[in-house]
This record gives sequence, structure tokens and C-alpha cells, in this order.
Amino acid sequence: MNKHDLIRNTLLKKKLNRRKLLSRGLAGLGVGAMGMMPTAFARAAETIAAQAAANGKVLVVLELSGGNDGLNTVVPYGDDAYYRHRPNIGLPKNRLRVLDSHFGLNPGMAGFERLYKDGKLAIVHGCGYDNPSYSHFTSMAYWHTAAPNSGEEYGWVGRLADQMAPSAPANFLVNIAARQSLAVRSERHVPVVFDAPERFMRESFYEEKDALAVVPDIAQVENASRRYLLNIAKSANDASALVRQAWSDYTSPVDYGVNGLDLPKVAALLDAGMPTSLYYVSYRNNAFDTHVFQNDLHQRLLTYTSDAVSAFIQDLERIGREDDVVLMIFSEFGRRVPENVSLGTDHGAANAMFVVGNQVKGGHYGELPSLTQLTEGDNLAYTTDFRRVYQTIIKEWLGQQNTSGLLNGDFESFDMFT
Repeated sequence: MNKHDLIRNTLLKKKLNRRKLLSRGLAGLGVGAMGMMPTAFARAAETIAAQAAANGKVLVVLELSGGNDGLNTVVPYGDDAYYRHRPNIGLPKNRLRVLDSHFGLNPGMAGFERLYKDGKLAIVHGCGYDNPSYSHFTSMAYWHTAAPNSGEEYGWVGRLADQMAPSAPANFLVNIAARQSLAVRSERHVPVVFDAPERFMRESFYEEKDALAVVPDIAQVENASRRYLLNIAKSANDASALVRQAWSDYTSPVDYGVNGLDLPKVAALLDAGMPTSLYYVSYRNNAFDTHVFQNDLHQRLLTYTSDAVSAFIQDLERIGREDDVVLMIFSEFGRRVPENVSLGTDHGAANAMFVVGNQVKGGHYGELPSLTQLTEGDNLAYTTDFRRVYQTIIKEWLGQQNTSGLLNGDFESFDMFT
């Protein structure tokens, strides 16, 4: 057995976790064993060096598209104003998964209830920004770029990648989606973007496949522009091979429920030792835009989300990565406080965010917004700039101290991690 075969077997069959790979110095070779050229060895080594600088920590961002109704997710049953605003769709205490004397979770959120009671779920209240937009597209762009009421060319996760790994090593940033999110758009990095891992490869006609699979010796190319394009092609070929192999090798006894929200794919890459520090996934297609007959649909959506997130945390424990990963969950806005005439809710403003992980100090964070002193349009007044949560994760979890340039301002962190 040659050296590459030995290393490949070590990584893919024994499934060593990232910390073991770092401590044993095998991570760069593990990526190389998939057939990379020497330049790719160097790129993988740079990625691992950047991960080591962050102590091997990983951030996974889960976007709930459509504007999740925070008030029927984390229900303030202890406040009578909630039921006055929602006489028909307000959830009674006897149906809730009660957390304490004021709040209960939506009845579909058994997984979140377990995480909260295990101290692994942080709930941040009143998250929003000044002059809120009620447009899905506009508000989501603000959250994607961490630049409310202004414009940014790059996403906050992309800028974070540029700061953490300025030399832009391969496979540092992964976006699992049908198309790339603005959140991961980066000046230096080329995010790995895929949907179905088993079909992740360069699109081409059958007759072109063999030719496109061959990348010339980049070191022999003098033209800088051509060399850059060939490097991109090489990186894409390498990444797609790694993803397909990781997914092919991944098996798990953990049940993610009806909709895994792409989190099993993240677990597969983590298990395979993919040198990625930043992952971005979403509950797609504006699913949480619940204008009409909200309650049954909303409960199903929250059940799927809760089951998937809880399963992901279990899977991290199974593969030995439970102390390495934090999951942040957000939606582009909340819903208006009063129910509408269609027994649903309309686009609103402030909302709850969630941070989940083994290293999270569970509980409630942020000032509770008032249900009696509403803003224009019967909306919750935000009490926590959403970038406080971003800053907390960037600074306190990933160890990046310079956040003002990343977030267009400096914000006070929460004491959220052990």
C-alpha cells in the first residue's frame, strides 16, 4: 500500500476528528490524499493553519427564510398582552413546552426543549435594527451584509472568512444551497457551493467531461489571468471530489426527521475532516411567510427545524465534534404582534435569535421587548441590535478581536460561551 492509500484509509475509514488531525499533523495530507497537486497541499495547509488559529472552532449559520413568527416560537404566555393581541392564534400555556414562569416553546419544538433544559440553547430576545424594512429581499440583505439601511458588496460571513484566513485557502467556507447566498460573498474566498452532494461536479456535456477534468500544470502557465482561472477550476474539482467522497462515506443512526435542513451534509463534511470553519445553510423558499391560517403550518415548520437541529447536536456528539461547533439561527424579521384577519401574521420587525452548542451557556439573553408599547405598524421595538449576536460569535467563539470593520460598528458581546 502506498503512502496516499494509507493516509486515505486512515482519514476516511477511521474518521479521525479535526482535533486529532491537527494534533497529529495529518490534516493537510488527508486532503492531499484525494489527488490534489502540491499547490493544493499548500492551500489545505493554509486552511488548517487558519482553523488552528481559531482553536479548531466551527460556525454553522442556519437561516429561516420568510420571517419566522418569534412570538409563536418562544411564547410569552406570562404576559396577558400576548393573548389580547392574538385571541385566535395565541397558544395557551397547556399546549406549550414550558421553559419557565414566563416563556414556553411552540408545542412542535421537542428538540429545542431538550436542548434548553440541557443548557445548550441560548435565546436572544428583541433582535433587529433601526428603521426596519418589511421587504423579504431588503431585510435579508441587511442581515446578510450586517449593514442595515445601507449597502455592502460582500456578506458578513464572507468578510469574516477574509479576516480569519486572508490568504484564502481552499474549502474554508461552505454554502449548501441551490445558489450562493449574499452572506458568504467574499473578496478573497471562493465559497464551496453545492446542493446535492452526490451530484456535486462541474456541469458539462458528456463529451466535455474528460477534457474539463484535466487541469494543466498551473506552475507552467505564465499568463496570470489564465493561471488564476485554472486555479479556480482546480479548486472546484478538488472540492467536489472531497464533498462527494464525504457524503458517500457518511452514515448515521441519528434521525434528523422529515427535513434535515442540510445539516446532515454539514455533519458529513465535519466527520470527513473537511477543512472548513464556516458553514451556511437555510430553510429555503420563504417557508416561514405565514400570512394565512398560520398555526398548523407554523408548528410543522418548527417541528422540522427543532428535530433537525437537535439531531445535528446528537450527530456532533457521535463523531466527536460536539465541543468544536456552534450553530446560530436567525430569520430576516419577525411578524407583527396582532394576528391578521386571515388567522396569520404579517411582516414585522424584532425577533428572537438562537445559538446552540455544547459550549453555549443556555438561557435568555437581551432585554424583552414590550407587548404594550409597540412601534408603528403594531410591531415589537427591537432591544438588541442583531449584530451583537454576530459580534458575540465572532469575538467570543471564533476569537476574532477586530469586529468593527466586519459589522460596520462595535457592539457589546454577550457572555454566552463556557
